[in-house]
Amino acid sequence: MARFRSVAFSHALFVAPALVVSVAIVLLPALLTLLVAFADWDGASTPTFVGLKNFQAVFSDPVFWGALFNNVQWMVIFLTIPMAIAMVAASILMRRKRSSAVFQIIFLLPYVLSPVANAVIWQNIIFDPISGLLGFVSRSWFPLFNPLTDTRTALYAVAGVDIWHFWGYLAVVFFAAMRQTPEDQLEAAFIEGASGWQVFWNVTLPNILPTVALMLVLVTIFSFLTFDYVYLITQGGPARSTEMLSTFAYAFAFTSFQVGKAATVALAMSFFGLIASLVYVRMSRSEIQL
Repeated sequence: MARFRSVAFSHALFVAPALVVSVAIVLLPALLTLLVAFADWDGASTPTFVGLKNFQAVFSDPVFWGALFNNVQWMVIFLTIPMAIAMVAASILMRRKRSSAVFQIIFLLPYVLSPVANAVIWQNIIFDPISGLLGFVSRSWFPLFNPLTDTRTALYAVAGVDIWHFWGYLAVVFFAAMRQTPEDQLEAAFIEGASGWQVFWNVTLPNILPTVALMLVLVTIFSFLTFDYVYLITQGGPARSTEMLSTFAYAFAFTSFQVGKAATVALAMSFFGLIASLVYVRMSRSEIQL
């Protein structure tokens, strides 16, 4: 018994630093956000309890629902396009044994660059109507419009920048998962005369399905937390066509200094992330099958 207590105490000491950091960085701010959502506070004065007024004001604001719709569109885009590109790229890398390391570095370059650098590259080298690629094509061949200035295309243009930044990371993750596929299963499939697509669908994909499920959940969570590229490129414009829940909360907190409403929007963002996390936990407890 004494030895068991000693082991338990040593384990507690081992996890204590991580637990303290988690409580200080995650739990306490989360509780404060929850409390502030029920208060009228400008970030400096004494908070005033207002009950559900912040929730009523936010949920009756059409900008909130427009931002939520944009987040849902963003989620659908990122659950399809970058996932598909990454899956194809990872499958190609499986056939490039010698050069795969070089391609992985190339794929990861946009991901390791800061969002500010990526945003500047696209704004000045691609989208700029005078000095950018878009302006060069317009002057040399046929006229093009800047998609960032049109309410119908601005969201997709910003999403395109983020896809360029993100798909390489997904490709490297999927490639690492594919490399864990048992060689005997692949050899047996090829011996049976299976085509490349049949091998991928019946052998490779079932083996990497837990990784795919995890990436789907993470992409869903990140879709409701996206902020950097939208704010850096459009700040939610034009005419709020790229407004996200994150930029909406940011405007409440740092433009109109309505911290209570900003906390309310933040809770809504957290709710969707929590739903995605619960779905993943449930999936991870059961056997994932196609």
